Amino acid sequence: MTVRWGVVGPGRIARNVAADFVHVPDAALTAVASRSKERAQAFAAEFGITSVHDYRTILEDPDVDVLYLATPHPQHRAMALAAIRAGKHLLVEKAFTVTPEATREIAAAAAEHGVFVMEAMWTRFQPAIVRLRELVADGAIGEVSAVQADLGAKQNAAPEDRFFNPALGGGALFDLTVYPISFAQMILGTPASVHAHGLVEGVDVEESVLLGYPGGRSATLFTSLRCQSPGMARVVGTDGWIEVPPRFHHPSRLVVTRHGAGTEELSLPPVGAGYSHELAEVTSCVLAGRVESRVMPLADTVAVQDIMAAVADQLGLQVQEGPADLEH
Repeated sequence: MTVRWGVVGPGRIARNVAADFVHVPDAALTAVASRSKERAQAFAAEFGITSVHDYRTILEDPDVDVLYLATPHPQHRAMALAAIRAGKHLLVEKAFTVTPEATREIAAAAAEHGVFVMEAMWTRFQPAIVRLRELVADGAIGEVSAVQADLGAKQNAAPEDRFFNPALGGGALFDLTVYPISFAQMILGTPASVHAHGLVEGVDVEESVLLGYPGGRSATLFTSLRCQSPGMARVVGTDGWIEVPPRFHHPSRLVVTRHGAGTEELSLPPVGAGYSHELAEVTSCVLAGRVESRVMPLADTVAVQDIMAAVADQLGLQVQEGPADLEH
């Protein structure tokens, strides 16, 4: 059986993801939807897609099993809820939404209708990160005490660009900070405290986040739209540490240092550009009849959204969630 995919929002990230379908067995990209017929047609021609739709007609296409939502963050809510009601499975680009309330709304709808829904946090499916989680679980570095991560990407875009538009989910939080927060949550779980400090100029352009956990454990995170930074992560334990070299959210190797045992470098490159792994996860889950991923469950997405909401509140951000219903 082949799982048939449709793309909603044929922009830059969707183009990168679509190129990785050639590496995914049992998956076929068959449809695309956009508010712009011209953009959808151009995307379809580039990737050999046979069906071109608007947002509503793709929901009615019986030859589409899964939708990949790559629209701006605040637009995820309406399309996701409509797709779930139409019985479509979903891969929703991160950040999943811009409020935890909308995330919970989508998760509840997915449970009610029995469809598969997952956040497109590709980091968790990279071979290097899969191995990191195995090493941590096996006690290779003892008990984890701290996580450190940064992700700065200097943006020289015009002020009217999406990155600086609150109505389109602009700012560092939903495009960058979601990565180190999700990384820390993956390793340490849900924090007991959240402390944020940053710079807001219409949107948040830079922030530092300290997550506190029982037993003195912590995660120290930094992201920026005005500074380029290495994009490195480190997991520190009582018996050593693991470095995830730049860029940590799609790495190709790990450096493992064990006390008394030296340093080991592990080469674990992704297949394709690295999106193939999350696509394979969704495809296999749908074929198996599962409604959630064990690697990226919705509970983790909700936890990350709660942390981001706390950061937004402490920075004084006025986030703008999208409507629950598709526009006519």
